Formats: sequence, C-alpha cells, structure tokens
Amino acid sequence: MAEKKPNVAGFDPVWDRIRDEAQAIVEREPVLGGLVHSGIVHHHSLERSLAYRMSQKLASGEMTDQILREFVDEAYESDPSLGQAARADIVAVYERDPACHRFIQPLLFFKGFQGIQAYRVAHWLWQNGRVELAYFIQMRVSEVFGIDIHPNARIGQGVMIDHAHSIVIGETAVVGDNVSMLHSVTLGGTGKSDGDRHPKIEDGVLIGAGAKVLGNIRIGYCTRIAAGSVVLVDVPPCKTVAGVPARIVGEAGCAQPSVTMDQLLEGKV
Repeated sequence: MAEKKPNVAGFDPVWDRIRDEAQAIVEREPVLGGLVHSGIVHHHSLERSLAYRMSQKLASGEMTDQILREFVDEAYESDPSLGQAARADIVAVYERDPACHRFIQPLLFFKGFQGIQAYRVAHWLWQNGRVELAYFIQMRVSEVFGIDIHPNARIGQGVMIDHAHSIVIGETAVVGDNVSMLHSVTLGGTGKSDGDRHPKIEDGVLIGAGAKVLGNIRIGYCTRIAAGSVVLVDVPPCKTVAGVPARIVGEAGCAQPSVTMDQLLEGKV
C-alpha cells in the first residue's frame, strides 16, 4: 500500500510532476510497474523516494539496504537543504540535457544525478562526524556509478554531471551553483601536498568532457573550459579557456555557459 501524503500544507511541483510521469510510465510500459511503484509511487515525498533508490543502489554484502535506508532517511529529515538541492539538480538536468525529456528520468536512470545525491548524503555524514560511514558511501558510489567525490568536497545546487563516467572531485574542491560538467572531468591536486589543494569552481561554469582542473586555483564564474583542457592557473570570470596547458582563448560567448551548454569555440574567440 502506498504511503499517505503527510497532512501538511505545501506545494512541491517537482515531486508532483514526477508522480504524474510515474503513472504515465506504468500505463505505457507495465513491465516497469514494479520499479516505478516501489521507487516512486509508494513514497509521499521526493526525499523518501531518493532514500529508497539510494539504499537499493548502494547496498552490498557488506551493508544491507535496510541499514543504508535508516541513515539516508535521517540525513534527509535532518537537513532540508538536501532535498532542495536534489530538486534544483533535477531541473538543471531537465533544462540542460537534450536527452532528458521528463523530470523522472534522472531519478530512475541517470547515474550522474544519482551519484551526486549520494555524495550529498556522504557530505552530511562527514559534517556530522560520521567519517567512516561517509567514506563507505564514497567507495560505493565509485564502485556503482564510476564517480569519485570526496565527502568533504563542497558542491552547490543546480549541478548537472552529464554521462558521469570517471568523474573525480577531490577533498578540498568547491563547486558553485548551476555548474555543468561532462564525463571524465577531474578536479584534482598536483601532488602529495596536504591542506587546501583542489580547485574552486565558481557559479555557472561549464567544464567540457575530459577536462582536468588541478591545484588550488579559482575558475571565475560563467567561464567555459573546453573539452580535454588541462587548467593549472586561475581563470578570470566569463572567459573561455582551452588547450594543454589551458590558456584564455576568448570570452565565454554567453551569459550562462553552464545553461546553454554551448561547447563550440567558433565565434567565441
């Protein structure tokens, strides 16, 4: 039996739309009925659905889905910003990814979205002193999704990680709001130095596939990093950088590169 919606006043257009899309999927493709009912229809909120999906995905012989579900639910109940960020991420994926046609798709099928939501729970655990459990989530996200995000990294909301193969984000990295990155991106260090050693990515940045941003450097807001670039120095806001090592090749070409997702250099240099 489906959980009843809580008797509270509120309006959640993202979750309401996902539930409507879930019903439509069941009607079109009944064979997916079990997945859709257990993962979405059965739950009264996006947070509960995320906790269920996450625990199912990350469970292993070392930790059951029931145990995982307990502390993931705790995280969502304790910190409303986790659910707020998830909603912003869903909208970001829908608006920026031409392969995403419904709000429900990231929740059910897109490992970039699923991986970053699991990171958010791991970050909550880290902040609350549950370091070993945070490391466990990091390990399972890497094993299941191929995404390695240190739980101490700080990532804003409205973030899209497209395809998400081989994403690496280091311990002291900071990623702002409304950032988009494609597969094989590394936000890493430059050696064995300790302390603050990873990049700081400001709001609205677009990071192309295979780009490496290394060291404690700052990438200014609304900058474009071309695919395959290796960025080793600070970049001012609203620029396009490309090459190995990367250099400024022109202006960003638009007000919000991470939203337009325009990765062509023609006419921008």
